[in-house]
Amino acid sequence: SNLTSQVDLDRPFKYPTAIKRKMLISPSCSTRALGIARCSTASATTISWFSSSAKRKKQRPIFVAATKQHVGKTSTSLALLSGLQKRFDKVGFIKPVGQQHVPVYSKLLDKEIRVDKDVCLMRERFNLDHIDYEHMSPVIIPRGYTKKYIEGEITHKDQIDKVMNSFENVDKASDITLMEGTGHCAVGSIVGVNNAQIAAMLGADVVLVANGGLGSTFDELTLNRIVCQHYGVRIAGVVLNRVIQEKYDQTKYFMSKVLKEAWGVPLLGCIPDRPFLGCPALMDLETIFGTKLINGEKHRFRHYNMSDINLVTTSLTRFLENLRNKPSRTLYICHVTRDDLILGFMAEYQRRQAKEKGSFEAALIVCGRGGKYEITKEVRDMVMGLDCAPVMIVEYSTHQAMQKIHAYTPKFNIDDTHRVNTAVEHYEPYIDFDELLRRTSSSDSSFNEPGTLSLEDLKNN
Repeated sequence: SNLTSQVDLDRPFKYPTAIKRKMLISPSCSTRALGIARCSTASATTISWFSSSAKRKKQRPIFVAATKQHVGKTSTSLALLSGLQKRFDKVGFIKPVGQQHVPVYSKLLDKEIRVDKDVCLMRERFNLDHIDYEHMSPVIIPRGYTKKYIEGEITHKDQIDKVMNSFENVDKASDITLMEGTGHCAVGSIVGVNNAQIAAMLGADVVLVANGGLGSTFDELTLNRIVCQHYGVRIAGVVLNRVIQEKYDQTKYFMSKVLKEAWGVPLLGCIPDRPFLGCPALMDLETIFGTKLINGEKHRFRHYNMSDINLVTTSLTRFLENLRNKPSRTLYICHVTRDDLILGFMAEYQRRQAKEKGSFEAALIVCGRGGKYEITKEVRDMVMGLDCAPVMIVEYSTHQAMQKIHAYTPKFNIDDTHRVNTAVEHYEPYIDFDELLRRTSSSDSSFNEPGTLSLEDLKNN
């Protein structure tokens, strides 16, 4: 049983295609069962298997997964891709299973196709011209997809074939391949293509991303590690994100210690919090409310801190005092019936532009439930007659608007180059690329868990 466990968890090879397909097409056929089947063969075969893989020092694919949504998986992927490009000539990227998709042009197919939005971000940001969009986003799960899968309109084999074909094309054209998952390790289980399954099928090692902390963070990591173990996926390491600056040193020390002692897994990165990356831009607000700025379009990529959002219910006099005393880059929200506040905002904008050109960076969101309240034509004309003052009209109550903004987690967009570049510059220096590459190319006992057989003992068993 010790031999079976060690072969299963510390496998230094890629499954042959036939086994990969069997493993995913038949969910009951787990990697542990496959490990037992392998161990039932002659000892010479097992030793030969280890020896041949030990000679292969090919860099294994890296699969970035997370403990849950919104923990910095894409930020980590951006930094990893940037760092890998400094160490390899050609870095491939795949998002095997995606959800939010955008239209792009495929040169290979000479037509427009849809891919996950993160694929578009990565390919354009890092100029991945050696691979085509067709092979970067094989499976998209839009609304209604799960029901079609359950009804048999989409087959499991079709999904696996798409993923395998994409990976084989990207991996063949690249020196190393980075993959980004969707959510936590079990996301996609209902359609038979969860993150751990895909990583196992493609012989990838997983980098787990979690929010900074100790107790709850380790609990979340444990749950995801169990899913990886079930499919025989090795964890290359952990990246902690958004670590509170005041607790940075102690978090790094204790998490490194517990990961190494409990699992034999390194802390590959400990990223201090960077509040700017969580600040929505006006473009994000357009997405939240399904509308567009009626003025000031050139400021769509201006970001606003959540703590600098003000709901205005006071008199015009008090509002003007706030405009002059609060930070210039403040987001104000008022009701559509408050013509005085809207006109006061525009007047202050004009005054500031004339006196201190470019110093006024506030924006105004005008709220009112659709069909019940509307901005008057005269006030709208005045707003649109001024150049560049950012104003947005949304068909929600002020309370609903505030709730939506505070519940929103900003996502990366290829057009928001400032946010993307900031993420890369902030994350990359904190990641231990040397250890990551050692772990993902190693065929020795670096993946042994404490208390288990070493690889040398296993080979001599």
